[in-house]
Amino acid sequence: MKVVSFVRNGKATYGVVAGDGIVDVGAKLGGKYADLAAVLQAGALAEVEAAAKGAAADVKFEGTTLLPVIPNPGKILCVGVNYDEHRREMGREPPGHPTIFVRFPESQVAHGQPTLKPAESDRYDYEGELAVIIGKEGFKVSEENALDIIAGYSCYMDGSVRDWQTHTSQFTPGKNFPATGGFGPWMVTADEIPDPQALMLETRLNGQTVQKSGTDLMTFNVRKIIRYITTWLPLKPGDVIATGTPGGVGTKRNPPLYMKDGDVIEVEISKVGLLRHPVKNA
Repeated sequence: MKVVSFVRNGKATYGVVAGDGIVDVGAKLGGKYADLAAVLQAGALAEVEAAAKGAAADVKFEGTTLLPVIPNPGKILCVGVNYDEHRREMGREPPGHPTIFVRFPESQVAHGQPTLKPAESDRYDYEGELAVIIGKEGFKVSEENALDIIAGYSCYMDGSVRDWQTHTSQFTPGKNFPATGGFGPWMVTADEIPDPQALMLETRLNGQTVQKSGTDLMTFNVRKIIRYITTWLPLKPGDVIATGTPGGVGTKRNPPLYMKDGDVIEVEISKVGLLRHPVKNA
């Protein structure tokens, strides 16, 4: 099931993708759940699926204003340098533990909406990633049980303002300029992806492939990431984990390749979907 957050009649809602349209499940359930995060908190994905089953689409997917899959996540946790090729191109030593930093909701936009190159930098870089969306609360979760707390998966474009990212050893400034990240287009529920390490991720800039890797090449796989994070931080429904990007980032190319006004960036993940953004100047 593909679950999407979107705007209809000027109001935020959520629904299920059906063919080339969307079933407005939020409306069908009479506002019982405020948004997709509330659905996950209530453990109500089965109710959403039942409400959409056999229903005609209420709106066309194309032309509908989407929202980030989880518009109001409690936490957006990102894993840095989590593919060996990317670690090597960034000149980093093999890590003993996952590198974790945070993004905030204001830093991300939905599928189809422009990502913004900040006026303060000409080093706006792309990073295609697999996003994990948490569906059940988990604390001190074992690797064996880690996938059990996942609601689903999506695409993420962890746009990075490289000079601001490297002002200090902390990544936060370079990862949180407004509208520099992308999240979408939808969440594919976990039952459709039994193994998140068996996917192919590809990033394209203006139609040219700039990153391509299997998710099996993560340094720390999804199970290990969840075990590590939940050792020190409870994860809750609606939280998001961006699991890291493969090699091929623009800042390490010769010459460097940065995103600019008029570009189009795409992140496509097999079995998940295609996330696309035009790039505009802020």
